[in-house]
Amino acid sequence: MKDFFKVVKPNIANNDNLRDPQKYGYEAIEQSTEEKEIGIVLPVGCGKSGLIALTPFAYKANRVLIIAPFVKLAEQLHDDFDPTTGEIFYHKRQVVCDDSFAEPVLIRGTSVNMADLDEADVVVANIQQLQGGNNRWLTTLPTDYFDLILFDEAHHNVAESWEILRKKFPEAKIVNYSATPCRADGKIMSGKIIYSYSIFDAIQKGYVKELKALMLNPATLKYVRIDDETQTEIEVSREEVLKLGEEDADFRRSIVTSKETLNTIVDASIRELNRIREITKDNKHKIIASALNYRHCHQIVAAYEARGMRVDYVHSKRLEKDANKIVLEKLEKHELDVIVQVRKLGEGFDHPYLSVAAIFSIFSNLSPFVQFVGRIMRVVDQNNPSSLNNKGTVIFHAGSNIASKWSDFQHFSGADKDYFEQLLPLVEETDFISNSGTSDAEIIPKQRSRYKRELEIKTQAGVTIDEIPLILDKNLMQLIQIGVSDEKIMERLQELRNTVIEHKPLLTTKVKKRQADRKSLDKTVKVIAAEMLEVHGENPGHKNLSKSPSVTNFIFIKKLLDEKIAKFLGRKLGERFEYSQKELDAIFDNLDNIAADIEKEVFPNG
Repeated sequence: MKDFFKVVKPNIANNDNLRDPQKYGYEAIEQSTEEKEIGIVLPVGCGKSGLIALTPFAYKANRVLIIAPFVKLAEQLHDDFDPTTGEIFYHKRQVVCDDSFAEPVLIRGTSVNMADLDEADVVVANIQQLQGGNNRWLTTLPTDYFDLILFDEAHHNVAESWEILRKKFPEAKIVNYSATPCRADGKIMSGKIIYSYSIFDAIQKGYVKELKALMLNPATLKYVRIDDETQTEIEVSREEVLKLGEEDADFRRSIVTSKETLNTIVDASIRELNRIREITKDNKHKIIASALNYRHCHQIVAAYEARGMRVDYVHSKRLEKDANKIVLEKLEKHELDVIVQVRKLGEGFDHPYLSVAAIFSIFSNLSPFVQFVGRIMRVVDQNNPSSLNNKGTVIFHAGSNIASKWSDFQHFSGADKDYFEQLLPLVEETDFISNSGTSDAEIIPKQRSRYKRELEIKTQAGVTIDEIPLILDKNLMQLIQIGVSDEKIMERLQELRNTVIEHKPLLTTKVKKRQADRKSLDKTVKVIAAEMLEVHGENPGHKNLSKSPSVTNFIFIKKLLDEKIAKFLGRKLGERFEYSQKELDAIFDNLDNIAADIEKEVFPNG
């Protein structure tokens, strides 16, 4: 229909098929159409894509450009408009009471042309389709082609590639939508926040899961500080563990990677998953775990496998063709208990049966933390806050400094528009440094050796589990909303915090642990070989490192690692299936030194 958003009168204000944040968000947008650029903050699962579909009516838009950061999100947004995919949003929610629809187009490579765009009311694209100096769309489209631009997951839109669109279409009004107003690097999405819907309200309505945290607290913990050739063993109390987690990046990293502490998170997450499955009588509930990197991912996978869990992982650098797609299909078919991710399951990923978030990552600020926790916030039973299926649990170790992020999340969960107006200027002034441009910001100390360990966790004793609800009680939420000091809020938090159980390791057989570690060793060797080549700028498929012209660089480095490992144990190549648990433990303890020796041999000049 020509001029669809001008001609059609949408049914919004009194539409019981729409959610509160969609109706009230639309009302706020209607009142702000004179503004050049505005922002909307909605939690995961509260109908953000539906509000995006409603927004053009507020502006009586001629032609709308909707931008998403990723292909999958762009496809999902396009499907909300496309009548060939089933019931479109307007019809499903009775926003439009006849069969009319806005003509949509999804930009994907060369599959659409200029004539398609000319016919469209709504053009959807992931940002990568509109990048590059010679981009065919940016060079050919008139500057007044779009009168409205909608940015989904708009905490990304402070990047240069998004700014190009603002300059290309200078007269277009802009609306930004996100669950969090800032990126992992601390930059704030553009536009004045004119409406937000709090997680507190979303939980009360049953739009998102009710969350709680389980924090693992050791009564004492021993670790070794490695300085050049000296090693100093130190024992610290529970309070010192928390303090070190806040102040020491090496300590945080060791907490989430050392077997002693990693296994406590694994065990606690499995116990919590089993509890949820038991009370809901539903075995489809699952764990999602966050890893620091590819190598750490395999370490976590091995720990879950050793305990008999069906586990797999997704990673942006998986080499196997369609590997991530296959894993996600297994997840959807409920063939997994655990999925481990390294900066892969981001915005737009939707699997309601993810109910336990096991945190093995290091989050540098609140935004990436909220994005990860958001993976377990989608409800199984819609609009039913009392459903046992709609409960989620976040699990972390006290020494990982996640407790402070959880406390910030509690503040964030009760946030309204006034809160964001107070928050954003403060965040903009933060001197934040991240060496990762992705959603999970990993903190790595400067001048860290790739293979040298600077701190190693040895033992921990007297581990207990503290249960910390996200929405503690109405009195605490009122304290947060009226701006009571953090000190008073923490006092109230300590009153409500409850140590629920003494942590005990899960039982597993020796053979399962050995099998999992043996499998993990094979994968870890491949990861180290690939990373070593990447660091030194060598193509793994080329054949310039080996004296043999038929051996690729990857095979060459991997073989050197395999030979060194066998020599370290006094074994021959090909005997890895015979390795005992004692031998596997020895290899994992010395694998970094073996890799460092090979790196010096192959790349003596660095």
